[in-house]
Amino acid sequence: MNNTLIKGLGLLEVLARSERPLGVTELATRIGIGKSNVHRLLQALVELGYVRRDPAGGSYAASIRLWELGSAVLANLDLRRAAQAWMEWLLERTRETVHLSVLDGDEVVYVHKLDSPEPVRAYSQIGGRAPAHCVATGKALLAWQPAPHLAALSQRLRAWSPRTLTDAAEFLREMERVRQQGYAVNRGEWRETVGGLAAPVRDPSGQVVAALGVSGPIDRLRPSGYKALSADVIRAADGVSAALAGDERGPARAAPAGTRRAA
Repeated sequence: MNNTLIKGLGLLEVLARSERPLGVTELATRIGIGKSNVHRLLQALVELGYVRRDPAGGSYAASIRLWELGSAVLANLDLRRAAQAWMEWLLERTRETVHLSVLDGDEVVYVHKLDSPEPVRAYSQIGGRAPAHCVATGKALLAWQPAPHLAALSQRLRAWSPRTLTDAAEFLREMERVRQQGYAVNRGEWRETVGGLAAPVRDPSGQVVAALGVSGPIDRLRPSGYKALSADVIRAADGVSAALAGDERGPARAAPAGTRRAA
């Protein structure tokens, strides 16, 4: 077998399984090859899009392209298929646009969506991106990232609207709040007139791999309705997590009985 290919795949496996970005020295130690070889392999993988480099710390992490390959091959980790029935259920319950997102660096990527039937709704597209710290699905994904990652991100927050959280301490408190309550809220922090709620989706090992949420005009997604809406969002996200673990019951059997939430 090609020795370079073997080393490159070994490098990808280490990065894919790591909970934090890794530097060249640590990667060389883990894989057992020289730092110069690791550096050359990383440059090639970055150019191919399989690895991303943190410009601030000089460390490396696996990119979303690995997820794209894995989701195309492994049926049991097909997020879109696992989420479809629950997204339809959530759309019926809320009548708001439903998004399924994954994290790529400091951004979320919308891997699936269902549009609201309302004439005024949140507009987005599959494959589109948004700054993670500004949107509900992004916050739901970020909240379970390692503390050093969140601390570093808190120092480079950009304001996208007058409501965007840019204060480092306030952002870190928001992350703790998301972890405690189990869902995240966007209060017009990316687009001032659009809000949302989202909850994390976990793989069979318990790791947060995606987020499921709803978004719509903030005059419909009001704080007074967060409690009821968050219950639906969490239920749907938990349903997707169960589907990834092999639970095929779906919303008809697994979801609690209830009437559609009034818009």
